[in-house]
Amino acid sequence: MADAYLNSVKASAGTPAELRPFYEQFQDLYNKKLYYQLTLLVDEFLRHPASQQGTWQIDLYENFVRTFAKSINQLKLASFGVIVSRQFSDAAKAYEFLHSLAEEAKKNEFQESYVLLRMEAAHFQLLLGEVLETKTAMEESAKLLDTFDSVEPAVHASFYRVSGNYYKSKAEYADYYRNFLLFLACINVETEMNATEQMQCAHDLAISALLGDTIYNFGELLLHPILSSLNQTEFAWLRDLLVSFNAGNIGRFEALIPRLSQETILENNLGFLRQKICLMALIENVFRRSTDNRTLSFETVAKETHIPVDEVEHLVMKALCLGLIRGAMDQSEQLVRITWVQPRVLDTDQTKALVERITSWCDRVQHISEFVKNQSPELLSAS
Repeated sequence: MADAYLNSVKASAGTPAELRPFYEQFQDLYNKKLYYQLTLLVDEFLRHPASQQGTWQIDLYENFVRTFAKSINQLKLASFGVIVSRQFSDAAKAYEFLHSLAEEAKKNEFQESYVLLRMEAAHFQLLLGEVLETKTAMEESAKLLDTFDSVEPAVHASFYRVSGNYYKSKAEYADYYRNFLLFLACINVETEMNATEQMQCAHDLAISALLGDTIYNFGELLLHPILSSLNQTEFAWLRDLLVSFNAGNIGRFEALIPRLSQETILENNLGFLRQKICLMALIENVFRRSTDNRTLSFETVAKETHIPVDEVEHLVMKALCLGLIRGAMDQSEQLVRITWVQPRVLDTDQTKALVERITSWCDRVQHISEFVKNQSPELLSAS
């Protein structure tokens, strides 16, 4: 069957000249049963631009790859199926193709391959509007992933990407944000995403970070190379907006408000964004203070967050409820005593501030040590 297929393709006048050498090598390697080399060649073929036109990939998989499928790495075989599925013009047919491959993998107990194929099939279910079915696939795959001792990055990448897109469809910003950052950690962004995909991903991450009701530190996103894809584009201002939020810079935020008209979803949530940057201004102010200087008056909080004094209590309670800070309020004394602030991924400026605080602490320790040594030399021996 395989030889007949390869011979017919080579004899066909419609076969692109760029692909003909592949079929010659396919036949030679297949007859010699050199399956590892054959796997590499199939992978090269599927990534060749000429094979991505028409149905060349689908035909090769159905008429050739299936004939030696049991002789090659099963996860690699699954990845071939994922690439081929993208050549179907109908999402329903792509889902049926991947679903059948997933069932084969499940039957043969190739669990890692099954998860990859199950999640990629769920991608097409999501495109078809089958949201509940996508959720079911995510839950099943998550349980299986928890049982694996180790997982290939491609499998995790598929899980996080499809999960992220599911949460995006549900407008659940925080979950989308977390899943897509994990997805980016599993791939090589430069080689696996084109410029347009990188810009769209950076845009969506910026929007989700701003609107996520549990995301109050953008350090991880600001340090990620993908954010540079917004430079010199119509969305470059989003990066400035993220920086202003991360630093709790209310003045810079106010200056960027006119830009929100370019993103309706942000403009419609202006009230939430104002409250969020006030909370981030509070966090940043507390973070920059030493641990022995974290008792703030209501007036100080009001000044730092640009809100009236009578709104400070509500703002602090919100921060406490969100777990951004820990401490207590003294309403009679109009004081806020903060004992803990949420850990942060630090940008360059925040790291410099932390270094200054550590240096100051070291100086104080040295000063106290010298004082004790001078007052009671018998307690300390010379080093």
